[in-house]
Amino acid sequence: MVKPKYRPRIADAMLRRKLLGMGAVLIEGPKWCGKTTTAEQQSGSVIYMDDPKSRQMNLEAASLNPDLILDGQTPRLIDEWQIAPTLWDAVRFAVDHRGEDGQFILTGSAVPLVGEEDLKRTHTGTGRIARLRMRTMSLWESGDSSGAISLRALFDGKEPAAVCDTELSEIAYLVCRGGWPRTVSQPREIALDRAIDYFDAVVNVDIQRVDGSLKNPDRVARLMRSYARLQGSQAPLSAICDDLSAHENYSLDARTVQVYLNALKMIFVIEDMPAWNPNLRSKTAIRTSDTRYFTDPSIAVAALGIGSDSLMADLRTFGFLFECLCVRDLRVYAGALGGGVSHYRDSKGLECDAVVHLRDGSYGLVEIKLGGDRLVNEGAANLIKLKNKIDTDRMKAPSFMMVLTAVGKYAMKRQDGVYVVPVCCLKD
Repeated sequence: MVKPKYRPRIADAMLRRKLLGMGAVLIEGPKWCGKTTTAEQQSGSVIYMDDPKSRQMNLEAASLNPDLILDGQTPRLIDEWQIAPTLWDAVRFAVDHRGEDGQFILTGSAVPLVGEEDLKRTHTGTGRIARLRMRTMSLWESGDSSGAISLRALFDGKEPAAVCDTELSEIAYLVCRGGWPRTVSQPREIALDRAIDYFDAVVNVDIQRVDGSLKNPDRVARLMRSYARLQGSQAPLSAICDDLSAHENYSLDARTVQVYLNALKMIFVIEDMPAWNPNLRSKTAIRTSDTRYFTDPSIAVAALGIGSDSLMADLRTFGFLFECLCVRDLRVYAGALGGGVSHYRDSKGLECDAVVHLRDGSYGLVEIKLGGDRLVNEGAANLIKLKNKIDTDRMKAPSFMMVLTAVGKYAMKRQDGVYVVPVCCLKD
């Protein structure tokens, strides 16, 4: 079998930049999102810590003589480093004593458990080890977006102008396929299996390796299904428990749910979105609960056991899962600009699906809609209401307001100043 040609990632330039200014770079993200392959493009040598043929020897070497693991042409890639947490301090020590940047790349698809082993890492790595978060492929990276509209350009004041012919059925497929790198070059019917395989691996294997404690696969599957039904909301733990009871006929207490959700976060299956807290003209109370999201919409699709035909028949569910796809892409694009993504919701019910904010204080307000005049008008009205509530004497006005849609022939600026942009036109 011919190995697929490497598709450039937005993280390539980010990794290159970090290696120029730091002794080591830690790349984190979900399994199968392409961390190792991306790191390999810039590494001088590699050791695969979890290679079954040498795993035990690697662990012994990491414990007894870490220099054996660290020795090699730089940047030295240490893949799945977290299975030997003592390597963290070894890398930090080597960076200090070599006095050169770009020495190591660490990749891992799980966060080491904070416990006895983790305490052996006596230093945070601050000033020695930079962090880089990778996610599954955005539509621009997978070749499914034209990239005619740049998020960077929107922040620079350029108005959007592009044509998009993507059909809603194609968006449904992209939601179900997800951004797994291997799927991009596979036939469609095969590509759709990847998210199902991922879901099965999480339920039966990956979540068990987080802390060594056994977790009931059926319980994990039911919880992920419940999470999929509630993703895109600020559902508290009690709501998840109620959903499990109502839809799964299954009882879990809030404490157990939290333990399982923490495990899913540690292996980057879920990534909740924090709340944005702007300066407002009024004294409206701002809700601070996180919005719940999977790292990729296809995980929710697999958890629910549905497909693209199901989405086309249930536009409400489609809308929530499309929102997850858009949030994934916005996070990837914002990361390239050194920014992040939050959400807004206040006590009066005014919401904004995504606030893309940069380090210089610039930000853009984004509503996510499948499309159609009614939904786009509704999203634009929300954005204008929020803009008018912001105290521009104490903070900047938004750089742009955008309704991000699944379909729509044109990317353009409306008369009210709101941008309408199909997601298949967007890039970093």
